[in-house]
Amino acid sequence: MKKSGKRRPAGRPVTYTHWDELMASASEPLPQEQRTYQLTRMYQGLHALETAAEPGREDWRVVSDAVNMLETLVVEMQVCKDASGLLMDAIRGLAVAGQRHKREGKPIRLDGPGIQAVRTVLANYGELLDMLPARIMIRCHRLTEKRIHAILDGRKQPHDVEVV
Repeated sequence: MKKSGKRRPAGRPVTYTHWDELMASASEPLPQEQRTYQLTRMYQGLHALETAAEPGREDWRVVSDAVNMLETLVVEMQVCKDASGLLMDAIRGLAVAGQRHKREGKPIRLDGPGIQAVRTVLANYGELLDMLPARIMIRCHRLTEKRIHAILDGRKQPHDVEVV
């Protein structure tokens, strides 16, 4: 008997599976430990981008991941709206910082407007993380990973930005 279906490339691991999404609570948020871990990492990354002498790619990546997750919630899933209008400013700020690092070898540093936009967007993401059911957040994570894998494979949407 032959297995049918698509196989994921071995080099692209996923954080959550479809089963994780189905088994997650449809009414309760992610467990507190998971939320605390996510928020701690993203704020440590932001702090490094703002103040560290040599912020690393990992700092930029964890902040970008959180912003990408919020973008998925707003644009793709339409679970919430970007009332402040700062989501695209945050994406642009992170893209400029990443491109400056990649092209000019400068530290990955946000400019003033970028810092303000990213700070606000991350605060909004943190509030959503505490409110939205685990199933929605896991679906968001899965869709975000899928979009990032597509970008890395050369399949971009008009609003996508690839830097590092």
